[in-house]
Amino acid sequence: MLTSPIFVRSLPFGLYIALLALEGLLPDWAPDFDVRWLYPLKAALVALALAVLWRHYTELKSWGLPLKHLLLSLATGVIVLVLWVNLDAGWMLMGEMGEGYNPTNDAGQIDWLLVAFRIAGAALVVPLMEELFWRSFLQRWVQQPDFMTLDPAQIGLKALLIASALFAVEHLQWFAGLVAGLAYGWLYIRTRNLWAPIVAHAVTNGLLGVYVVATGQWSFW
Repeated sequence: MLTSPIFVRSLPFGLYIALLALEGLLPDWAPDFDVRWLYPLKAALVALALAVLWRHYTELKSWGLPLKHLLLSLATGVIVLVLWVNLDAGWMLMGEMGEGYNPTNDAGQIDWLLVAFRIAGAALVVPLMEELFWRSFLQRWVQQPDFMTLDPAQIGLKALLIASALFAVEHLQWFAGLVAGLAYGWLYIRTRNLWAPIVAHAVTNGLLGVYVVATGQWSFW
């Protein structure tokens, strides 16, 4: 079980969700702890899990992303970013957009170490963790339980929609999450290479970090 394809693709994601839940409880358990520093810990632990399990991710053993697919991935990542920062109307949200991850101190100065950890985690760790779970595992598993033998090109519309809808529920901006899920899922089907949605996801998250810091719209974090 510990080396099953489902387990190794779900563990980093499950660890991330568990730490996310802990983040919500910490203010009550440890009111003096600056919960913002949990994000670097969360990213580091997930990165460690990915590193330990890396040998099991056969779909990532070879880069194999031709230039046209790399450019398509970069373009998709930028398009998703543009849509993401504009799809924030009230009906597109599950609840209210709060303060978000605000890396400023009481004097309003930005803690650049927090910013660096946040962008690095979001752009380098989260895309690997989420694409392994949502696209490589879930999107293929919905199409065919024996998902490891399934060519991504054979993923149908039903599997794409279900995986994207569940991906959307993970985000406060559910509609933007749905659009992103459909874009990354389509990219996986189109290129038949998991590196494509990983690159697109990394571009979206990385540029979103730059946008948030540049505009001070911390709620997008």
